[in-house]
Amino acid sequence: MLLRAAVGLLAATVIALIAHRAGSLSRSGAIAAALVGSACTAAGYAWGALLVIYFIASVALSRLGRARKEARTASIVAKGGARDAFQVIANGGVFAACALLAAPIAALGALAAATADTWATEIGTLYGGMPRSLLTGKAVSAGTSGGVSVAGSLAMLAGAAFTPAVAAALSLPHVIVVATIGGIAGAMADSMLGATLQERRWCATCQRASERRVHDCGTPTTFAGGLAWMDNDLVNLIATIVGAAVAALLASI
Repeated sequence: MLLRAAVGLLAATVIALIAHRAGSLSRSGAIAAALVGSACTAAGYAWGALLVIYFIASVALSRLGRARKEARTASIVAKGGARDAFQVIANGGVFAACALLAAPIAALGALAAATADTWATEIGTLYGGMPRSLLTGKAVSAGTSGGVSVAGSLAMLAGAAFTPAVAAALSLPHVIVVATIGGIAGAMADSMLGATLQERRWCATCQRASERRVHDCGTPTTFAGGLAWMDNDLVNLIATIVGAAVAALLASI
């Protein structure tokens, strides 16, 4: 395991540095990615490979139509561009921990949830038109947490199935149905938390909702609902925990 961890740390560091140079990871994000990648590889080279495939697919989707997506969501989303350490850990931390602790089905459920949420966000923002709140059914601006669309929902289903399918191809546990359901459950939990408990803010100047502390117009936003400490990174982390728990529970049944 120590040898795998060392090899994994070297490989993950190289990949993280390349991603940092390409603008996909911030400096803190690159450090976190190297550590998460090392932990996954310590559990087995196939786990490290699965994480790399997830990351490459996520980066490719984030770059697809980036200018259009940023134009639609810049005034709403709190973070954009390079992923920082909190985002890396929120999406990959539970997966790495479960893989390292020999809880493979939970690991796949966690990463399936992260993949499902990422694909839903990227595809839904680009092709989904005007999303609707999962809670109220009312139209909301693109990028609003808890907003769903047909395109985003289809991408969510595809993303949830992608991770366990790749895992099976890498000779990891063949639990496609269980892990896919876990991924869907995690992504749905993400949307529901985004629509209910995630912090919501308001720009008095633009009269628009936002997740940003300072709106893109330069006006500091004010608290408008949810929990002040529940940001998008925490919601993503909880979603992966839900994905892991649901997959593990279904497997035990």
